[in-house]
Amino acid sequence: MSDTTTEPVAATLPVPQAVRRGPLLVALLGATVLGTISNNIVNVPLRQITEDFAAPVTQGVLVASASVLVLAVAMPLTGWISDRLGRRRTLLLALSVLLVGTVGAAVAPTLGLLVVARALQGLGCAAVPVAVMGTLARTWPAAQRSRVMGTWGAANGVGQAIGPPIGGLVADAFGWRAIFVGLAPLTVAVLVVTWRAMPRDPAVRARIDGLGSGSLTVGVALLMSAITAAPQPGVPGWLAAAGVVLGLGSLAVFVLTSLRRSDPFIDPRLLVEVRWLRSATGVFVQQSSLAAVLVAVPLYLTGVIGVSASVTGLLVFALPLVWAVLAPLVGLLADRVGPRPVLRTGLGLLVAVDAGLAVALGAGVRHLLPLAALLVAAGVGIALVQTPALTGATRSPAGQRGAGLGLFNMMRFVGAAVGTAAVAAAWPDGLAWLFGGTAAVAALGLGISFVGREMPAA
Repeated sequence: MSDTTTEPVAATLPVPQAVRRGPLLVALLGATVLGTISNNIVNVPLRQITEDFAAPVTQGVLVASASVLVLAVAMPLTGWISDRLGRRRTLLLALSVLLVGTVGAAVAPTLGLLVVARALQGLGCAAVPVAVMGTLARTWPAAQRSRVMGTWGAANGVGQAIGPPIGGLVADAFGWRAIFVGLAPLTVAVLVVTWRAMPRDPAVRARIDGLGSGSLTVGVALLMSAITAAPQPGVPGWLAAAGVVLGLGSLAVFVLTSLRRSDPFIDPRLLVEVRWLRSATGVFVQQSSLAAVLVAVPLYLTGVIGVSASVTGLLVFALPLVWAVLAPLVGLLADRVGPRPVLRTGLGLLVAVDAGLAVALGAGVRHLLPLAALLVAAGVGIALVQTPALTGATRSPAGQRGAGLGLFNMMRFVGAAVGTAAVAAAWPDGLAWLFGGTAAVAALGLGISFVGREMPAA
């Protein structure tokens, strides 16, 4: 939505009556797990894919980053689409697009077409988080917000947990195309469950701020394209630099025009409000660290140490498994002590984990035990960051609007795109610098978490 109304969307839409929360929660969490799996299931068999197409790893990384890049670019508009079409229709449309992309990936004859299919998968996934977050926030009362967001965080963790090992095991046994062949009927099943369980909700008629939304989308697209293209062979440095400059200029247009409008896409001042700012920063840190770990560590294990894809997938399984198990407990902890101390603890732990990975991978450690310990610690840090960040975003003024939730989720996937692109830039000799950089970004996020005073729950 363009957020042309002055009232929060959550306040203007009637709360649905007689909603069967159990089946609804199954549908929402199923869509979440499916979207997460679709994003990360290629991380472990990435080397097999690049060898099949006789492509270098730097190009093969595009198979992992294409979906995340499109997610980040499309995310600003997903809030408006969710409000304009209604969350039910938005989620059904998103799952249908995801299905088309999945089938396309299964039959892609070239690496380029596989990247295009992965981008289509990302487009389908883009609308899922906003529709799910909006439905959860609208259906469950504020007193249960941290718990239900913790459950959603656990679903993200489950998707992260089962995606890499499934990808490795299936690719080893049947080839990488079988991954997408298996995902297609699963997508159909989630689509049917969502169609049956999700209640109809009204659309909100509103004009869209074309200049504001357009300049924001173009700015994010230029920045993410420049970051993704910069490590690729044959891309001149001046082209990537031009993309960064033009992207920043487009974002400046968004800020300046939005401040002058009475009905902006979203008021930029809402994005510097303390709850939204620290939540968005926290989730950016979480996702950039997570993406770097889940792409670089499998490449290191399979390429440097020589571990099989199946064993690598099972080892990487430790991180999201810990995350999934802890996420609901973190929700209860955040309800008891407040989200901010929990967020700070998680960010501090991510600083330590990233620094540890910088030392271990930079030194060429070949023992699996210390790497497994770092993956477990990373899972704890991710869990401690995600739930309070989600809760803080939904309680912020910006989070009461579809566009605000879209921008929050954009920060998640911008972080993931940056982390993935950084792996392509650092591989194979710059892994110490890669994780030294993610540690520095996590430290910056920790510092931002101390900005502003704690505010009462909304």
